[in-house]
Amino acid sequence: MTFEPTGSAPEADFSSKTFLIVDDFQGMRTILRDILRSCGANAKNISTAGHGTEAINLLSSTRFDVVLCDFNLGEGKNGQQILEEAKVRQLVGPACAWIMVTAEKTADAVSGAAEFQPDTYLLKPITETILRQRLARIWAKKEAFTEIDRAVRAGNHAKAIALCDQRLAFDKANFTDLLRTKCDLLLASGDLARARQTYETVLASRQIPWAKVGVAKILLQTGDPAKARTLLEEVLRDNGAYLEAHDLLAKALQALGEFEAAGQALERAVRLSPNSVVRQKNFGEMALKLGQLDHAERAFRKSVTLGEHSVLKTPDAYLGLAKTCSAKESPEEALRVLGELGKRFDGETVQLQAMAVEGIVHHQSGNPEKAQQIAEELGRKLADGNTKTDSQGTLEVARLLLATGNKESAVALLQNEVQNSPDNAALLTEVKEIFTHAEMGEEGAQLVEASRAEAVEMMNRGVMLVRNGQHDEAIAAMRMAREAMPKNVRVLFNLVYVLIAKLQNGAGTLDDMLLAEARASLDAAQQLAPGEARHAQLSASLNALTRTAGA
Repeated sequence: MTFEPTGSAPEADFSSKTFLIVDDFQGMRTILRDILRSCGANAKNISTAGHGTEAINLLSSTRFDVVLCDFNLGEGKNGQQILEEAKVRQLVGPACAWIMVTAEKTADAVSGAAEFQPDTYLLKPITETILRQRLARIWAKKEAFTEIDRAVRAGNHAKAIALCDQRLAFDKANFTDLLRTKCDLLLASGDLARARQTYETVLASRQIPWAKVGVAKILLQTGDPAKARTLLEEVLRDNGAYLEAHDLLAKALQALGEFEAAGQALERAVRLSPNSVVRQKNFGEMALKLGQLDHAERAFRKSVTLGEHSVLKTPDAYLGLAKTCSAKESPEEALRVLGELGKRFDGETVQLQAMAVEGIVHHQSGNPEKAQQIAEELGRKLADGNTKTDSQGTLEVARLLLATGNKESAVALLQNEVQNSPDNAALLTEVKEIFTHAEMGEEGAQLVEASRAEAVEMMNRGVMLVRNGQHDEAIAAMRMAREAMPKNVRVLFNLVYVLIAKLQNGAGTLDDMLLAEARASLDAAQQLAPGEARHAQLSASLNALTRTAGA
């Protein structure tokens, strides 16, 4: 984290740039505006905001070249939270220079999410000379990414990657950053094979930490947590403050079932960066799993406090805090927290989870009648088929059903979750833990394995039939699989695969109904698992079919 400029920088042209100043003091906004005008900025191109909401509104309507944002902004969002929201909502891209202005010299005072860091920090008081030097240096680097940024904003990752390759051929000054940007784009587009190849090309010439972390990220996505762990531990031996490596190591250790070590990894990350909403929530969840209730409560409360004005706030922190309070025999506090959750988050999925946790609170506090009442209501909601929930919501309901003696319904829910995500090692582990907690460990493990095996057989049946030339039978098999497992991403992709095979076998004519079914299935898969590599591959195959038919 750099606070002061070093070395010389080329002269900066301020006249054509657009600026946003964010500061809660009018006097400081005026000072910064005057400094920018002295540097050559056009007064018409300088906008100002006095608080976070105003800044987000301006960022939503205007693309700025430079944002000068104070870290401490009084009530509401701080500077880090504005930056996080701007990046999460893609209100700024890589060509925008984000400068955080602060009176604090310590890194802890301004640290936040590792993924959302500004380009630089400036320590008050700011002078014209310092601002000129810093922006000149940043702009010299940003210029390389202007066209890439434009392609990313247009949603054209393929063009952005091609532009990276073009610049890599001649831009030696930005070579490493261009490579890293290319890898990020390949990961975002789901092309894991090319991303890994690029990372490994980097590592063949130099052991760069971010490239190792990139390979580890891919290994985690492709189901090899042991190798990911080895790489991440290598990175952290030499770069102990690399936050993303700590986070990913915790995920690898969780996937390996080493929960205590995963908790230690998250605790180290929280010490390094205590102001991350998501990291505190993750630490709280692991501490709760390990029975470290004091650690869990502190982490969840910190996440809730930090998330008050953050786009990264999550209902999971409230749910975790409620479960922790219940485990600490404070049911009144647990119910109060759930009440706060209801005020701050809406949506059917969140409300269903909150109801399930409320039922657990009543069960643990000696009110089985209320717990049973909630369990029955949730059972009816899920049975009607109209209630939407995610995996975590379903698991919470299953916990309550088992706790209240509704074993049959709970088992059916858990088997369905396993069938929809048979390759999700973390989910399978959590389902087994739920069974173990309900004193069904051996039976539960057998149920999980049987459900997983059945799902795998159904997922692959259509592909095997296509290879034997049985296209209609393959489509029928995959449609049945989708009906049985509507949230199984591999089923959706395999259905698209067999539909494409049928269309390719159609002697140049396309069946519009099959084509529409393939596109709808692809869209459903994308919603369930954004960025999967097979989505891009199958989409390209469909587009090629339509181009050929139209030629």
